[in-house]
Amino acid sequence: MAVSAFDHPFLSSLFGDEEIETLFGFDAELAAMLRFEIALAEAEAEAGVIPQEAASAIAKALAGFKPDIAALRNGVAHDGVAVPELVRQMREAIAAPHADRLHFGATSQDVIDTALVLRLKPVLDLFERRLDAQVEGFDQLDKRFGPNPLMGRTRMQEAIEISAGDRIRSWRDPLVGHKARLEALRPTLLTIQFGGAAGTLDKLDGKGEAVRAALAQRLGLANVPQWQSQRDRMAEFASFLSLLTGSLGKFGQDVALMAQAGDEIALSGGGGSSAMPHKQNPVAAEILVTLARFNATQLSGMHHALVHEQERSGSAWSLEWLILPQMIVAAGSSLRLAAELIGRMDRLGA
Repeated sequence: MAVSAFDHPFLSSLFGDEEIETLFGFDAELAAMLRFEIALAEAEAEAGVIPQEAASAIAKALAGFKPDIAALRNGVAHDGVAVPELVRQMREAIAAPHADRLHFGATSQDVIDTALVLRLKPVLDLFERRLDAQVEGFDQLDKRFGPNPLMGRTRMQEAIEISAGDRIRSWRDPLVGHKARLEALRPTLLTIQFGGAAGTLDKLDGKGEAVRAALAQRLGLANVPQWQSQRDRMAEFASFLSLLTGSLGKFGQDVALMAQAGDEIALSGGGGSSAMPHKQNPVAAEILVTLARFNATQLSGMHHALVHEQERSGSAWSLEWLILPQMIVAAGSSLRLAAELIGRMDRLGA
């Protein structure tokens, strides 16, 4: 039995997003962790912290590395994170005399947080492409149906006549704002995390900042001081996800209400009923509302995860692991469903 609807055998067709899961799933996470370790070794060799031969041996050994997943699972149960067991396995693959140079001066959180950020880069690109397509989709709706008359409603009561274009713009314009928010997020979100045992890079004998700069450059991330206990950038990203799904949920709610009356909108491909064959349920619109409310609920948890005790938290940090991936998939799925819903609009307005 699946625990999450996002990867459930059949519920995932509603809530899931295969493209997001590929970009953000386990294989992508492992690839990002290996990329971090290779880039770290190369940056440390450049700074003279480890020999160049060691960096070359690390890169060669990790190029085709496949971990023992069962051992990783046992390691996480024991250590709370995968990195100690993963490093042990990688060092075994590298072998003497260079194995002990792997992961030199780093800590588990450096690997995990930087791997998270590396996986977020293609996710942000995907969100941007889907937002562009969504805005264009609303523009096309406006061209097709914009002049049509539509009853405006305030507090769910008839108010005055508006145009379909007026309502379409209430769906479209927030997405333009979200595109700007997404662009503004990139410099603060796509940053290196490298602080060592307690955030001070003490093991690198004064070369920590140089190594961090070289590491960030190799990974294509911004070079900033460590932020391992400062989680505002992740909370801000979660806020963006909730705002995005909230705006798309408003679109879904409006469509569902218009479909209830039946004379303001015509949708093709509605969902069927096991008891009432005549029905065409606005399933995509309903799920947009569900996902908006889901992310709004999860946002509270991400704000709870801001409270990291001292230099590193186990509980607050791992809370992010439970919440943030599902929020990302929910946002991706919302964009997917909204695009599908636009494509099913055969009429809007009288």
